[in-house]
Amino acid sequence: MNKHQINGFTLIEVLVVVAIIGILAAIAVPQYSDYVTRGKVSEATGALGELRLRAEKHYSDNRTYVGFNAAIGNARNFSYACTAVVATPNEFTCTATGLASAGMGGFSYTINHANTRTSTFTGVSGWNNSTTCWVTKKGETC
Repeated sequence: MNKHQINGFTLIEVLVVVAIIGILAAIAVPQYSDYVTRGKVSEATGALGELRLRAEKHYSDNRTYVGFNAAIGNARNFSYACTAVVATPNEFTCTATGLASAGMGGFSYTINHANTRTSTFTGVSGWNNSTTCWVTKKGETC
């Protein structure tokens, strides 16, 4: 009896495995990218919430929003700015603007003295603008 022992994989088996890996990658990579973006958005919403609390504390101590400290430490994906209206010192607006270098260009979130939250996306497909809440994931509406 002559026994032939075959070792290894056939070309068809290798091509099937490569095709399966390609399909899985085509599904997983966009999902992972959206997940990373949502994680970066949480920096903005958390920092704006902190800024609002600090502004309210400043107001309770000074009866004006003018002059409160709007510095945010460890800001990696957004830049932050707060403005108090000098003519009406009972109003403020804080804005988080996405940094293009962090892949967040076109993202903008705001909060004001009345706790009105807005989301604006310029040139970002799949994200819906809102004048009533913070949109934190693609396709979400308020």
